[in-house]
This record gives sequence, C-alpha cells and structure tokens, in this order.
Amino acid sequence: MTVYTLLVDLACASGLILIGMLLRAKVKFIQESFIPASLIAGFMGLILGKNFLNILPFSDDISTYAGLITIFVFASVGINGFSFSPGNMKKDLNRMGAYASYKILIMAAQFCIPIAFSILVISKINPQINNGFGMVLVAGFYGGHGTAAAIGSSFEKLGWSAATDLAMTAATVGILTGIFGGLIFIKWATKKGYTHYVKDFSKISEDLKTGLVKEENRVAMGADTVSSIALDPLAFHTALILIPSGLGYLLNTYIATRWGLEFPTFTVAFVIALVMFMLLGKGKKGVYKYVDDKIINRIGSAATDYLVFFGVASINLPVIVEYALPLGLLMISGILVVVLMLRVMGPVMNNESWFERSIFVYGYATGVFAIGLTLLRVVDPDNKSKTLSDTAIVGSLNTPIELFAWSAGPAMLLGGQHWAFVGIFALIGVVCIFINTIFKWWYWKIPLGGRSAVQFEENNSVITKTDIA
Repeated sequence: MTVYTLLVDLACASGLILIGMLLRAKVKFIQESFIPASLIAGFMGLILGKNFLNILPFSDDISTYAGLITIFVFASVGINGFSFSPGNMKKDLNRMGAYASYKILIMAAQFCIPIAFSILVISKINPQINNGFGMVLVAGFYGGHGTAAAIGSSFEKLGWSAATDLAMTAATVGILTGIFGGLIFIKWATKKGYTHYVKDFSKISEDLKTGLVKEENRVAMGADTVSSIALDPLAFHTALILIPSGLGYLLNTYIATRWGLEFPTFTVAFVIALVMFMLLGKGKKGVYKYVDDKIINRIGSAATDYLVFFGVASINLPVIVEYALPLGLLMISGILVVVLMLRVMGPVMNNESWFERSIFVYGYATGVFAIGLTLLRVVDPDNKSKTLSDTAIVGSLNTPIELFAWSAGPAMLLGGQHWAFVGIFALIGVVCIFINTIFKWWYWKIPLGGRSAVQFEENNSVITKTDIA
C-alpha cells in the first residue's frame, strides 16, 4: 500500500458518497427508509468493487480502513470532554452500569445459545458437524469479518479446514441482518413513538428528509479560534484529534507487546483524548478556550461517513454450498438471539432512550461497529442519548471475556470441553442478571411509551449531524 493507493480509495469513496447524497435528495423511498447517504454509497462500493463487478480500482486495504477511522471518531469524542450531569452522578452511573450489563449479556447469549443449539440440534441433523460449528456464528456476528478470519484460522490449525469460509459467511449474514433488520426495527419504533430524537417521518422537515438544508435554515459549522496566518483553524482542530488517535494505537501496541494484554484501540484513544481535554483546561488560562467543539464534532461526523462506507464496501462474500442447511439453521438461531435481546431485554435493561441505545448494540452485535453507528445515527443524529460516550467508557469491560473466548474457545470446543465453555458463558449471563437485580436495573414496569430521553447537555455533544442520515 502507498499513499497514492489511499488517495485512489478515498477518491472512489468520495464519488460514491456524493452519488449516495444525490439519491437521498431525490429518491422518495430512500428518504422514507431513513437510509444514510454513506450506507447507499457503501452498497454501491460493494457492487462495483472487487467482490462483484470489479469496476472501481479499490485496493485490497479498504477492509482495514473502518477500524482505523473508528479510532479517529472516538478520539473526537474524548477531546470534547465528558462530565457527569450536575447533581445526577448516581443517575449517570446507573445508566452506564445497566448499559454495560446489557452489552455483556448479549455477548454471553451469543456465545451460549447458538453453540448449544448447534451441539444439541444441528449435529443431530448433520452428524458431520463438530462441536465448534456454533462458534462460527458468534465469530461472524459479534466479531465481524476480522474476528471470523482469526477464529477460522484457529480452527484450521486444529484440523477443521472449512471453518474460515463458514465464519466469513456468518459475518456477511450478520452485517446484512444488522442493516436491514435494524431499519425495520427503526421504522417500527418511530411508528410506536419509542424514538426521542427522530419522530414520525411525516412530521420531519423537508431539510431533514432530503438532507439538503435550505439557505434560510443554514447555521455556521464553527468559529475561527486561531488565526489562519499562524495555523488554519481546521488544521488546529484536526491535529487535536490525530494526536490521541496515534498515541492510542502506539500505547495499545506497547501494552500488548509488554504485558500481552489487548484493549480496544478506540477506547485507549478515547482515554488519551479525555486526558488531553483535562490538561488543556477550560478556564480563562486554559488552551481549551481556543477549541471549538462544533468543529471537532464536524470532523468526527465526517469521519463516521467514511467509516460507514468502508465498513460496507469491504464486505467479503464467500460462496458456501456444502454447509447450506446447517449454516442456515445456525444463522436463524443467531438472528433470533439478537432480535429477542433487542425487543425483550433492550427495554428491560435500558430506561432512558432505551431504543436508541438498544439499536446500537443490536448493530454492534451483528457484525461491525460501523453498522451499530449507522443505525444509531438514523435515530440519534446528534448522539444526545450518550450512547457513544458510554460505549467508550464501558467498552473495555468486554475485553477480558472476549480474549478468553477467542483464545480458548476453539481448543475447548474441539477438545471435548464444549459444555464447560457453554457453561462459562451461561454463568456470565446469570451474573449480569444478578447484578441488575442487586442494583435494581430492571425497567419492565415502566411503559415503553412513557420513557424519557437521556438528559443531554450541549457540552457533551460528541457527534453532531444536521440530518437524520
């Protein structure tokens, strides 16, 4: 890969994003479906890229861009700071605690239920299926294509050669389930009045429908806080985001090399950016008075558009024929798990802005972060539900569990310890339920239509978007 390879990839992506924006502005079906321009562009990139028609000169590296851009997005979240609501620290802790428990419970359910279903049911239909078959689903759904490739390689080393193709197929099905299933749930939620930041489509202004803001409704995207004679204001704000992004990667690499621990790089970048925010200071003598959070938001928002594009355009679709029936049954079991966790456990374990937070986790649990972010931006374009901030803070809680699953799972499942593996994740699920009971993080008695939105302070805005895409 060269810098010019990156240039060509970005140029192709930009052209398709502009075409996606044109389609959003003109096609009524797309407007009524709340489909973001970047998502439309992603599908065009998938069709015109190497996996299908091979018309556009995309490089083989586009599959790595989404993960990189995610770091940049979360650095922009951290550099704008985070604060508990005045006088409501207990409320914020309860919100984040319940959300963390919900995320871990979904992960535990995905590791436990499909694998048990595969062992008890699918293996009886097809005796050639081994005890590790169920894990290809969670590797694809929860882990995405990157994890699917890694787990497939682990299984191949243990003698199961078909694992990689199956896991990659599961990852593809997961992404499609996340996108189209998520849009179906969003349409349902808006009709029911469960969304707080995007209401019924018929009541949305023409600006929001088309994504094109009329001249009389336009607002400034930021202010010049430094003189362009010394440094362009956009370069100044971009540097503030790039520094924690790069440091986050370097620090995470050092931790992995030195102590063998791996954390989500976007979480490390978020923490470094937050430290920078505190060091910059917001007082009269602080540097932060020269930072315009609107410009930071705009940069982060622009990054998310490219994140969504590359996340979809780089989908790899292997052709699986031999395992069609068992794989189909496994996919159905996985889809049922994520749907029930969204529809049943989402409102039970999340109170304020329950749907916005639940739909993000649904997208996250069906493939990649980009899908969860896409769905979140449809229903919460300004991130007023604080879902991204809370995800960055509690995201590392999943890491030890994931490390155990990805490293020990294949060996345990193929080595006769499959029920021990399933039991561990069943126990994790029970612990989540126990913790929620202790802290009273159950909200089934509160009517869905009577739920309120998360209290939002303007200085906590992390990714602002002026349209519903």
